[in-house]
Amino acid sequence: MLGMGEQRLGIGDRGCVIASFPPQGPPMASQKQMEVVTKGTGFRRRPKTTTYTPGTCELLRVMMKESKLTNIQQRHIMDIMKRGDALPLQCSLTSSQRVLPSKQIASPIYLPPILAARPHLRPANMCQANGAYSREQFKPQATRDLEKEKQRLQNIFAMGKDPEERKRKAPPARQEAPAPEQDRFEELVKEIQERKEFLTDMEALGQGKQYRGIILAEISQKLREMEDIDRRRSEELRKALATT
Repeated sequence: MLGMGEQRLGIGDRGCVIASFPPQGPPMASQKQMEVVTKGTGFRRRPKTTTYTPGTCELLRVMMKESKLTNIQQRHIMDIMKRGDALPLQCSLTSSQRVLPSKQIASPIYLPPILAARPHLRPANMCQANGAYSREQFKPQATRDLEKEKQRLQNIFAMGKDPEERKRKAPPARQEAPAPEQDRFEELVKEIQERKEFLTDMEALGQGKQYRGIILAEISQKLREMEDIDRRRSEELRKALATT
């Protein structure tokens, strides 16, 4: 038997640690308080709290910003640091980031195959009622009028031609009168006027020297042609007056 102030530990028959403590009651009580603890587990201890330094807290804040964590996740981690608990390995997803359950794909509905119609023979009276044995009635096409055909042949023998063909022929198209020939003298006058306007425009642009010689040579050529036409017309007029 142990004394009042003694404590002793021992191993029992089944591998359990037996601890004996002094009685908590009055000195006259001899009852002993026994506590059995399974071997290998030891006494249960409260986990130690961790104290984070200000540098560690600041580093965690920077890492949370770089990781683009949400405000809820950052607040959750800061609460853990204030309590001194161990940091979680993974942050729980927010409600907006939770994966929605995939929709169930409806299984295809298989319809029963349509039964093929079985061929069968119809009785003769049914075929006759449906008109299977009736013959198609002959429908002659429209024929030519015999009286008109006789009249056409008589006209061909009498005149040698079919009068109906004359009616069918389209009238000849009208021949348009040729446009009056433009007077060459007037054409030369217009050409000279155009060259004068062109030379005026080039002089306004500062390129008159480049085109002046060419334009003046063409104008002089047109003037000589106009003189020839005028001389020819004068001779024709003189001859016409002499004959009268």
